[in-house]
Amino acid sequence: MDRQKQRMTLTAAAMLVPLLAACGSEKADGGSASVGAGKPVTGTRWTVDSVTAGGTTHQAPGGAHVTIDRGRAEGSFGCNNFGAEATVDGDRIRLGKTMATEMACENKPMAFEETLSRTLSDQEFKARVDGDRLTLTTEKGDTVRLTKAEDAPLAGTKWTVTTPRADDRAHLTFDEKKGTVAGSLGCNKVNAKATVRDGHITLGPPATTRMMCEDSLMADEKKLLRLFDGTAKYRVDHQTLTLTSENGTSVRAVAGR
Repeated sequence: MDRQKQRMTLTAAAMLVPLLAACGSEKADGGSASVGAGKPVTGTRWTVDSVTAGGTTHQAPGGAHVTIDRGRAEGSFGCNNFGAEATVDGDRIRLGKTMATEMACENKPMAFEETLSRTLSDQEFKARVDGDRLTLTTEKGDTVRLTKAEDAPLAGTKWTVTTPRADDRAHLTFDEKKGTVAGSLGCNKVNAKATVRDGHITLGPPATTRMMCEDSLMADEKKLLRLFDGTAKYRVDHQTLTLTSENGTSVRAVAGR
């Protein structure tokens, strides 16, 4: 499958997921349901560890995960993304038929994807949370084992900027001990003071190099520079960092790209 066809398939399938999200429901306030003794299962990104089907256990590849929240389940089988209706009622979780992208990924066990897809799709599970581990078991005994995914740390992580795009050249790294941030704006290097407190980051005036690049990169640099010499709210959601400044500038970045 060529890259253009992969992108078209991914886009078409991604458009289906929001349609699924409108159908499910959860019996909990604020989209946060519990399993067992008040242990939350929704609103959490769960990394898939393994799936046992037909008496055989298959270890999950990196990247396989699922999040159940507000009447929907979304995640990845390891290569392809999926979405489905989801209902949580006590220790019972019901997933509708999954809709997934159809990408072919190198160095990914596609047989595992097929097994996990069959196990999750159109099934009811008994759920059990034990600490940071979640176990989903079907009536016939097939089991999916998952672990709560931890958020990437703000400090020490190389955050590659995805919005504005900057051709994946822009990145920022925060140093908590030094109270600084350094990286690239896409063309020019940058560093500044950075104070993190109560969900906010106060950035000092930026010190940058003075290179000239193509117009598109320079335009993105100007947008990123609006983050500095001010205060921005920040939020880390697993591997994604969102920064929103008081002047309305919004920047998204991903860890480790």
